[in-house]
Amino acid sequence: MTLPSWQDEKFGSKTRAALWLEAEVGEGNVFTKTRLREAFPDVAQIDRRMRDLRDHGWTIHTRREDPSLKLEEQRYVKKGAEIWLPGQAKVDRSKSSLTAAQRTKVMAADSFLCRSCGIGAGESYGDGGQDSQLDVARRRVLLGGGLEEVQLVTECNRCRVGGRGREVDLVAVIDAWKDLMPLEQRIFAGWVDAGERKLSDLEKLWGVFRSLPESARETVRQAIQDGNE
Repeated sequence: MTLPSWQDEKFGSKTRAALWLEAEVGEGNVFTKTRLREAFPDVAQIDRRMRDLRDHGWTIHTRREDPSLKLEEQRYVKKGAEIWLPGQAKVDRSKSSLTAAQRTKVMAADSFLCRSCGIGAGESYGDGGQDSQLDVARRRVLLGGGLEEVQLVTECNRCRVGGRGREVDLVAVIDAWKDLMPLEQRIFAGWVDAGERKLSDLEKLWGVFRSLPESARETVRQAIQDGNE
């Protein structure tokens, strides 16, 4: 099906921005704010109209979601609803942006820690890359009995990008705890009560190692072999 022209002014600026992404950028590709503004010189808030596409299921990453992007860059990841078609412009409220108060409430409940890797805001990953940034992600939770719901959880940007589509089965988690030995159950219960499990230096070192590129991992592996000879 032929797309309407993104330059057709019978459409609103948000719809034209969506058509521009499809026609001029393409899924998976990067564009800059300057390029966007040059395409829509007469639209004062074209940046906001572009952000509004997220309410329709469009996925557009900034540096917050994808640390490989430069400050002025965004990546068009995935098309959402074809809002230029009749009946397709209804907002998907399940994906609407959270308010600042909602974000703060979720992060406070999660002790301002990434619930996937445990890192705090602004902390170093130990690999020389950009320090962590925290945000709120949506996680599909299977409750048992065929029930499920989407719950909010704090994650760092690295874990958010790598864990999209992740889900958790609560029944499986509880069953796994029941299968532990009594001592292991008590240890795990202690971690739950404390709300944390402090990593040993050995575990921290492993976390750094597994984040290294293949060539760097091989260098460390060789150094270990040389040290054991």
